[in-house]
Amino acid sequence: MEEALGLNTWPHAQGYAYRTVQGGMASGNGSSVTQFILLGLTQQPELQLPLFLLFLGTYLVSVVGNLGLIVLIVLNPHLHTPMYYFLFNLSFIDLCYSSVFTPRMLMSFINQNIISYAECMAQLFFFAFFVIDECCILTSMAYDRYVAICKPLLYRVTMSHQVCFMLMVGVYAMGLMGAMAHTVCMMRLSFCDRNTINHYMCDIPPLLKLSCTSTSINELVVFIVVGVNVLGPSIIIFISYTLILSNISSIRSTEGRSKAFSTCSSHIIAVSLFFGASAFMYLTPSPTGSLDQDKVSTVFYTIVGPMMNPFIYSLRNKDVHVALRKTLKKRMLS
Repeated sequence: MEEALGLNTWPHAQGYAYRTVQGGMASGNGSSVTQFILLGLTQQPELQLPLFLLFLGTYLVSVVGNLGLIVLIVLNPHLHTPMYYFLFNLSFIDLCYSSVFTPRMLMSFINQNIISYAECMAQLFFFAFFVIDECCILTSMAYDRYVAICKPLLYRVTMSHQVCFMLMVGVYAMGLMGAMAHTVCMMRLSFCDRNTINHYMCDIPPLLKLSCTSTSINELVVFIVVGVNVLGPSIIIFISYTLILSNISSIRSTEGRSKAFSTCSSHIIAVSLFFGASAFMYLTPSPTGSLDQDKVSTVFYTIVGPMMNPFIYSLRNKDVHVALRKTLKKRMLS
């Protein structure tokens, strides 16, 4: 298999090992591996350049789109509402977590991508932190839409600045606890002589396959943390939209129903893309073969999602269009 992937042409790749020459340990966990090799998305030479250009363009669009939306919300006071407060944080999270792994993924298309043990654990921590944050903030946005449509008269009281702030504190607290649980459990594992990760980042499933010690505790933690942060939010979002659709169906005017649907459609698309891919990735039985299927699933919620969210939330949003025109006009006149 190594010959098919071209691993035998890489220095020290035979035997999957980067051992500690002077007998030191990588992190005090008994592991002899101090570095990992990230294989990336593909080892086919003819696909390297096209995929590099594709994902470089995707990353640039994601950065420009999310950063532009953040700046637009900050500069326009009429966007300082709960809905755009959550959207601001969503764009910030997308910007950060796509930057955690994309630069290194792009490196794998050009050269052998080697990452140290410490960098790998740090990447795992921040990736888990921002992914869980995304789950929770999408749930908060669903609750915001529920209050706006089902209880419009109580909206300002229910979604006050204090409530929005506490919701965001909860979002980041959930991310921190989940990321700590995953990272601490991963650091207790030993990686004896295999260090080739069949992925473009240090994700949990490919790392567990490399461990030479029991991963039963890690698998239990994955099941609990992912279940809490995927199934829990999914249930809350489902209940919210069931109540929203029930409320919309009682609206008599066609214009009112259309406006309500358009308010929720962007969020529904973003939720379906993110939760669908992440649930397929972590809550389905592990395939007995390669991790190629997992890599494709990961692309959707780590690369496609952050790129699409700014467009999903702005293309049909009149407030964003007005804010963009005002901002551009001010910059042209100044």
